[in-house]
Amino acid sequence: MSSDKPALRVDVGRRTRVKVPGLKALATWAQAALGSRAAGKELAVQVVTAGESRRLNHHYRGQDKPTNVLSFPATAPAGASPIPLGDLVICPVVLKREAREQGKSERAHWAHLVVHGTLHLVGYDHEVERDAQRMERREIAVLRKLGFENPYRLAKVASGRRSPA
Repeated sequence: MSSDKPALRVDVGRRTRVKVPGLKALATWAQAALGSRAAGKELAVQVVTAGESRRLNHHYRGQDKPTNVLSFPATAPAGASPIPLGDLVICPVVLKREAREQGKSERAHWAHLVVHGTLHLVGYDHEVERDAQRMERREIAVLRKLGFENPYRLAKVASGRRSPA
């Protein structure tokens, strides 16, 4: 398969007028997170306002504040093609603030949140320390391959704490 055409199909929906990285970049980042699992899959990326992010975060996670990324896995109907992985809901207002606080470029943080959210869709989690370490190692390796620095090192240097992603 040509490297110009990702094996993963990505659809983007916007509920805000903020500038979003191109479809090819989003697909490349998500595909890198998935590796060989990307073939024949579909991912939806929704870009939302802080208000919408807050509403979803409160409803699904019980946290009454906007968040950077939410992941909603899909249940694929039998015979679906491409097979839906789920939705990533990204709030650029939070993303921009975090990038600034963590000393990252917005593009690097977009890549990190797409990778992070995509990994959630395939079962990675960070609720337990051992799982968080496994997820971080995967994120760091994927982002390094994509030409981005370790996002957790940058966040720790900027704030002295772990990234909120």
